[in-house]
Parts: sequence; C-alpha cells; structure tokens
Amino acid sequence: MSTTVTPPASTRPAAAVDAKPAARPQAVAAEPAGHASGVRQLLRERPAARKLLVLAVAAAVLVPVAASLWGSGSWPHALTVDLTGPLGRANDWIIDNRDSHWLFLYFFGYISGGIIDAVHAVYTLLLALGWAGVAAGATLLAWRVAGVRVAVTTLVSFAVCGLLGMWVPTMRTLALMVVAVAASVVVGALLGLAAGLSDRTFRALRPVLDTMQALPAFAYLMPVVLIFGIGVAPAVLATVVYAAPPMARLTALGLRSTDKGVLEAVESLGATGRQRLLTARLPLARRELLLGVNQTIMMALSMAVIASVIGADGLGDRVYQALSTVDVGSALAAGIPIVLLAIVMDRTTAAAGAGGDTGRTGGRTAWLLVAAATAAVALAGRALSALNWPDGWNVAIAGPVNDAKDWMVDHLYSGLPGVGGTADWAAHYTGWVLDPLRGGLQALPWWGALLLVAALAWLIGTWRTALTAVLALATIGVLGRWDSSLDTLSQVLAAVAVTLVLGFAIAVPAARSARAERLLRPVLDVCQTMPQFVYLIPVVALFGVGRAPAAAAAIVYALPAVVRITSQGLRQADPAALESARSLGATSGQQLRQVQFPLARPELLLAVNQAVVLVLSVVIIGGLVGGGALGYEVVFGLAQGDLATGLVAGAAIVCLGLMLDRVTQPTKGGARDGS
Repeated sequence: MSTTVTPPASTRPAAAVDAKPAARPQAVAAEPAGHASGVRQLLRERPAARKLLVLAVAAAVLVPVAASLWGSGSWPHALTVDLTGPLGRANDWIIDNRDSHWLFLYFFGYISGGIIDAVHAVYTLLLALGWAGVAAGATLLAWRVAGVRVAVTTLVSFAVCGLLGMWVPTMRTLALMVVAVAASVVVGALLGLAAGLSDRTFRALRPVLDTMQALPAFAYLMPVVLIFGIGVAPAVLATVVYAAPPMARLTALGLRSTDKGVLEAVESLGATGRQRLLTARLPLARRELLLGVNQTIMMALSMAVIASVIGADGLGDRVYQALSTVDVGSALAAGIPIVLLAIVMDRTTAAAGAGGDTGRTGGRTAWLLVAAATAAVALAGRALSALNWPDGWNVAIAGPVNDAKDWMVDHLYSGLPGVGGTADWAAHYTGWVLDPLRGGLQALPWWGALLLVAALAWLIGTWRTALTAVLALATIGVLGRWDSSLDTLSQVLAAVAVTLVLGFAIAVPAARSARAERLLRPVLDVCQTMPQFVYLIPVVALFGVGRAPAAAAAIVYALPAVVRITSQGLRQADPAALESARSLGATSGQQLRQVQFPLARPELLLAVNQAVVLVLSVVIIGGLVGGGALGYEVVFGLAQGDLATGLVAGAAIVCLGLMLDRVTQPTKGGARDGS
C-alpha cells in the first residue's frame, strides 16, 4: 500500500511566505522602469515637453556660471558696448563736411534737388488743373479702374477736403505722396525683383527689409536730416525707407510663387530668361504687384504727419501744429482729408488688383476719353477763374469740435463721485497695471529674461526662432538699453492685453452678423487710416500726459487690425464642423469656444502678432506725450540732434520688435511641434 506524503501544514505558509518576497523585488524593480518608459513616451508625444527639458538642462549648466561671473540683477555693465563715441564722431563729421565735401555736393545734393524739382512739378500740375480738374480727373480715374461706387466716393472725398478748407494742404500732401509712392514702388519693385529671382538675394534682403520696416520713423529721420537738412527731400526719403519694404516683399512673393508648370511650358518654347520674366512671371504676379502698390500707398500716407516733423508741408504739418496746442478741432479738420485720401487710394488700387471694371469700357480709347474730359474740365475752370477752392464754400468744424472736446473734458476728466473719470482711470491703469508690470520685468535676473524668451519662442517656433529672439534681447542689453526697453515692453504688453480683450469682444458679433460687420467696416477704416498723431490729441486732453495716453492711442490704432483678422478667421470656420456641433446640441457659446476658436487658431495668433507690432509703433510715438522709455530717447535724440541717443534707442526698438515678433508668430515647424 502506497502512501502520499503531505507536507506539514506549518510548512505551507512558509512556502507561500518564501514565494512572496521573491515576487516583491520584481514589482519594485518594474515600477521605476514603467515610470521611465512613461516619461520617454511623454517626451516622444509632446515635443513641447522635450524642448522645455532641453532648456532646463541648459539652464542648470549655464546659469550658475553666468550668475557667478556677472551676477543675477539687471544686465551686467561688463557686457555693454558704448557707441556714443563713434556715433558722436560720425555726427560731427557730417556737420563739418555737409557744405563742402564732394559726397554731399555732387551726390546727395543732386538727389535732394531732383526730389524737390519732382514734387514742385507735380504740385504745379495740380494747381494748373484747379480744384475742378483735380476732382474730375480723380473721379474719372476711379470710375475707369474701380467702377461707379468708388468714383462717387472719390468725388465726395475731394469735395469734403475743399469744404473743410484744406484744399491747398491736400494738394501739397498729394504732390509729396505722388513722388514718394512712385519712388517707393520703383525701389521696392527692383529689390523684390532681385529677391524673387535669386534665393541668395532673398535671404540677404530679408533682414534688411525687416529692419527698414521695424525701425521707428523718428530714428531714421535724424540721419536723413543730418545729410539732407530740413524740407521736402528728407521727408520723401524717409517715406521711401518706410513704404518700400511692402512692395519689395509682395513683388518677391509674386515672382517666387509663379506656377512652375507655366514656366516650364514657356521655357520649352525657347523663351529666354528676360522673355520668361516679361511674358510669364510678371503677368502672373500682377495681383501681388498691385497689392504691393496698395500697401505702399497706405504706409506712405501714414508717414504724412511724421514727415511734417522735418519740414514737410501739407496736411501733416497742420496736424503736427495742432498737437502742440492740443487743438482737437484743427487736427480733425486736417486728419479727415488724410483718411479720405487713404480710403480713395485703397479702394481704387484694391479694385485694380482684383481686376476691377477695366474690361467694360475699352482699352486705350477709354483712357484717352478720361484724359480729354479732365483737360476739358480744367480748361473750363481756368476760363471761369476758378482754380482755387472758393472761400465761401468752406465749413469750419474746429470750433464745434473743440467745444465738444471741452465738454467731454469737463464731464469726463473728473468724472462722477464713486465712479471716477478718465484722470482716475489713467492713474489706476498706471499704478495698478503698468508700474507692477514694469517692476516685475525689471526685477527679473537678466539670464531669467533670456530663458523666458527662449522658452516662449521655442514653444511657438523652432530653435532658430528661439535663437533669434534671445540674440535680439541680448543685443538690447549690449546696447545699454536694458531697463528702458523693459519699461517699453511693459507698456506694450499691457496695451496688447487690453487690445486683444476688446478686439475679440468686438470680432465675435462682427463674425456672426453681416449687419454688424457692415456697420463696423467704415469705423474700422477710419480708425486704421487716421494718423497716429491725431489719436494723441484727444487722449492727452482726456487722460493727461504720461504713459496712459500713449497706451490709449495704441489701443485705438491696433484695435481695427485685431477685429478684422479675428472676425475673418471666425467666419471661415468649417461649416460642416459647426453643423456637427449644432446637431450634438452645442450651444452658441460652446460652438464658439470648442469649434470656431480652435479652427481659427492661425488667425488668432496672427491677430496677436499684429497687435504687438502696431501697439509698439504707437507706444514709441507716445514718447511725445510723456510715454518715456525708448520712445522718449528717440524723440529726444531727434530734437537735440543727438545721433548716438536716437540711433541706439532706435536699434533697441528694432531688437524689441524682432523679439516680440518671434515669440508671437509661429513658424510652420513650430506649429507642428506645438500640436
């Protein structure tokens, strides 16, 4: 008989106990491995986390070294470069040799003389045509290019310029703009042609165009004045520097985006490079070329007031003189014609770019009829001795506008008890927003600011974007403008935040209602084309002098672009996605937050970028009304003829604008990484 041996009961728990400790170390060992694999998976799936990890490692290595060498406060003085000496010597050399050196006598002198003669010739022609001839010619030109509606708008606009008593200043500004726009188009087209035909030239010109467009006008007015003096010539040249880059960019874009299939077909027919350019690339880039002309005109008109600072006569001079006396009525009377000129030129050139109605009236015959009708009206005006706008037809608006302004100041400046007025709001905005923000930025260690900029730029773009932004911010420190640049940055950030809140609040109803969009369009046109100086006058009257009026003017100036871009992005949301959300029972607010805003992300980021750029441009001009910081230094340098102060502050503004552009405008690679 066989027997089965069973282990004692006391030994079974022991075996179980012995088995458990053997399994437990395996579980403990597996836990860190699983955690590490989870981290690796997170880094693979989230490139943003990988970027931040790389920055953290770099900071852990570099920050202790930088802090031990140069400290952790403001930008170290040991890393600054003083350019006062070289720029001061250059300033003195120009002043000493301006009347004797051959470069000024036989080169710059001929350029200045040619510009003055061209402006004088255009102005003489406008005076010879008389008010009737000019109005008739502009109206017929608008009809020929853009149709009846724009023609009526043109006629009414020129009539309003005369009724406001601004006919002669309008003709002076128009003569200056004709020459400036023609020169800007030629220079921009040549640069764009070179950039469009050569990749190497395109890469070389891009930073040059960025600098030309980002450098504040007051900064490059000073060297222009040093070389050419005060008057029409430096005003035209400053306008060309500011207005030529859009033409160059759009020309290059049009040439570089030409259909390769068409070019290959033309080349297969044996066309030379010149023939391909004239018969294929330029005709196919017509829309971009005319859009470049449109943008050049708008930017040239925006320089009309700034150019008056260095002696340009016309409407800009009237606005600038009104600013010095806080005369809102006179400023508005001169600012309205600038807006009307901008609207007429915008509508006409935009219609030309879209094709317009040019095909319905024939070709050369129609243009001959336009010229003949203009000449006939001008001759009739001369026969009737009606060259100048009749004084009896003027309508004075300065008095009523100033009365309304005085009433607003009396009732809004002090405000109501418990509510406050604009003076209290300005004080609160400065004390509760600007001062803490400026203090916080200036309290950052210099290496902390560089790391923050690197993180923001790399998250939204590529490592090249981050490197560019960091180098731009570091250049500000090297130039010795660290604290003043952070002061300007605080003003820009605060104004941008207010602009975005208001812009998004206005854009949502504009995107959802066609009627609201139609009502807003003329208001946005006026706000976007009104010279920045005009905004400064009422805000100074309402808010006093300081950083608050500069911010208020910047918000009003940047708001139209934010509203337009945001509303366009929301309107272009995929209808199928919206219908799907509605079918699932989503409310109007849920559709906006969960469908329209996510789909409009590129437009929203572009709106942020444009808000930053436009706010920065006006905050700098705010140096005229107590904005301080970099804007004051640029204005001070121009007023005192201090080339070093003005140019160094201008270069710091360019670097600040470049840094802000890189941290607010995503690149294609960065957009993918951030998803």
